[in-house]
Amino acid sequence: MVNGYSPKSLQQALLIRSKEAVIPYAGGTDLMVQNKKGAVYLFLNKIDELRQITDDGEYIRIGAAVTFTEGLKSDLIPQIMKEAVSRIAAPAIRNAGTFGGNLGNASDKADSVLIEVAMGAKVRLLSVGRERIMPVEEFFIKRGNTALADDEIIAEILLPKDKCSAPFYYKKVGGRNALAISRVALAGVYEIKDGVIASFSAAAIAGGGVFQRYPEIEAGFIGKTADEIKANKSEYLKAYSEKLTFARGRVSAEYRKTVIMNLIGDYIDTL
Repeated sequence: MVNGYSPKSLQQALLIRSKEAVIPYAGGTDLMVQNKKGAVYLFLNKIDELRQITDDGEYIRIGAAVTFTEGLKSDLIPQIMKEAVSRIAAPAIRNAGTFGGNLGNASDKADSVLIEVAMGAKVRLLSVGRERIMPVEEFFIKRGNTALADDEIIAEILLPKDKCSAPFYYKKVGGRNALAISRVALAGVYEIKDGVIASFSAAAIAGGGVFQRYPEIEAGFIGKTADEIKANKSEYLKAYSEKLTFARGRVSAEYRKTVIMNLIGDYIDTL
């Protein structure tokens, strides 16, 4: 039997979280597999405040308990995010799995989190009497480890609206065509104004327990034309090759490096 609390409101959930040693539970697609003995859960999937997708003019705000299927149906969710979450597992998992859960689970292969990192998204955290908003990159410390405090709940993920309609790049490489966990993936958004790159990002899943993004390399794209960048493609690839770290998992570090460098090269070619 699963033990836990089923609050009817966000305020009630925060109060329980402040007093009890509970594990936040939204879709449960990862937690149900872990089957932690003696765990007490805080069920958040029926709280209306956490199930909304809204536009505040600056951000597209995704409630933590919004499912991937709901996100795919929403006109507010950007296409790059839809590209990623449409490839998450099978329909049954997408029907239950949530954006907040994907972030809170702290997997370094989480498809939606890769997009959040590439977009420079933020996460809104709530506890009784306190709100914290921080970049997703700071919240996700490493695989299995986040900055979530013991009394906090992930409330919303904030996608910068100016990045939601920007041109993007996204490719995922798994072991099979369906139900694939990302072995390597690359996502990025960019903007061209007056013929030059005005903004550029590239975030990678390449092993090593973290999502990898390097603003110092991205800064080298700004103010250049696409032709200039392509003409100096080897220099950009060299910079990424020196920075990116590759870990052996089910596949070799050499495989990961070859694939991710090919994806970065392909991304540059699409500018």
